[in-house]
Amino acid sequence: MKALFLAALLSMAVWAQPAAYLTPLPQFKDRAPALTQVTKVRFVTTQGNILIELYPQAAPNAVARFTELVKKGFYDFTPVFRVVPNFVAQFGINWRGAFPEYQNNNFKDDPSYFALGPGTLAFAKAGPDTNSTQIFINYQDNSRLVQQGNFTAFGKVTEGLDVALGFPAVGDPSMGLDQDQLWGKGDAYLKKLPQQPAYILFAEVL
Repeated sequence: MKALFLAALLSMAVWAQPAAYLTPLPQFKDRAPALTQVTKVRFVTTQGNILIELYPQAAPNAVARFTELVKKGFYDFTPVFRVVPNFVAQFGINWRGAFPEYQNNNFKDDPSYFALGPGTLAFAKAGPDTNSTQIFINYQDNSRLVQQGNFTAFGKVTEGLDVALGFPAVGDPSMGLDQDQLWGKGDAYLKKLPQQPAYILFAEVL
């Protein structure tokens, strides 16, 4: 009986852990924090549903901003405006209401201890401490970006990566849709496009 009880406790402990840990970069294997906390987010998109796990111990600033934006509805009804096959899918522009105030509401970088493997999420930025709203999903191992720009993995797609991989590429092959047009004209700009992007219809913290 004791053995059975212990086995049950162990199985419960394993179930309680995050299902898809991030992978520490080799040079930071001894410094990367243990990931014992997880927050789950669901995206409903025009291509299907995506389940994301966030790891606040990996990147507390990034997870705090992302969950804040999700709870405020920032990502609802917004396009996946940049898709580069075998590289990334990028989203995170909302021109409606007061949301543009976030465009330059930057937060400080987190340390980059984890690989940018397939399905991982990181904030896009233009330089140190310029993270704000834009996120990219890695289609492959893009860990070289850590050295190039200190991009930080803060979450991972655990279900629906095939959905993300199926987002259509629109606009410029490298840069996607015109970001200035999206911030400034939004719906009017999107309506004139010859091909529509995928859209995030709804995002929620579970």
